[in-house]
Amino acid sequence: MHDQAAEIIQGEGLSVRFGAVTALDGVDFAVRSGQVVALVGDNGAGKSTLAKLIAGAHRASAGVLRVRGRAVDLASPRDAVRLGIATIYQDLALADNLSVTENVFLGCESTWRLLGVPILRRARMRERVRALLAGLDAHIADPDAKVNALSGGQRQAVAISRALNLAAELVIMDEPTAALAVGETRKVLALVRQLRDQGKAVVLISHNIAEVFEVADRIVVLRRGRKVADTTPQATTHEDVIAWITGAHPDLRRDDPTRTAHQATPSATERRLA
Repeated sequence: MHDQAAEIIQGEGLSVRFGAVTALDGVDFAVRSGQVVALVGDNGAGKSTLAKLIAGAHRASAGVLRVRGRAVDLASPRDAVRLGIATIYQDLALADNLSVTENVFLGCESTWRLLGVPILRRARMRERVRALLAGLDAHIADPDAKVNALSGGQRQAVAISRALNLAAELVIMDEPTAALAVGETRKVLALVRQLRDQGKAVVLISHNIAEVFEVADRIVVLRRGRKVADTTPQATTHEDVIAWITGAHPDLRRDDPTRTAHQATPSATERRLA
């Protein structure tokens, strides 16, 4: 039996419309704890729309979104954060002129009061950041280092640490390796694995199919706002995924909106987990 209790997010029939334009059309989507789900598709396929819906930046025109089994209406990103959902966008939204610690605690600083005046607990915040970075095996020696002096992989570690400091249970990562060199890409993929090993759920938006096959537990393919495949790396090939993305796959040859998405046959491991 499928264990819905382990699902952080479960969406049923999710649709998003902007006037006459349907950006997302009846999509079912779920992510479990300790699982990396890759969300792939061409530009305009609906990946960002689905991610922003989960992140509270868009609201569903139809369908039901559940967080840990409870139906929710996320009116803003703040609502999503309160429910343990954090989004790391491609630009990371880091303040380059601030330190690692200041970025991790930006907007949620730890303070104590002296005669009613809030005083920053700088030492406590530094120790918290050191612990977060150590848990990610991120090689940033000085939590007081300015972010503008860090490499691309280190900046991703700072953004992830900020998400974890907000008690995120689901982390959405939008093209985290875009424009990174090979060495830095390896570090970011290692961070994704670290999140999974810590029991976090990860939604990974990526155009890099090789990286998807390397770190994802499931691959969800969107095309023209619809889910056309929900599979695993073990049950499919790079060529099949590319064919689903481009519309060349035999399953998509007929333009039939009632066709359901391809579902992979569960592996023995997946059946034990279900």
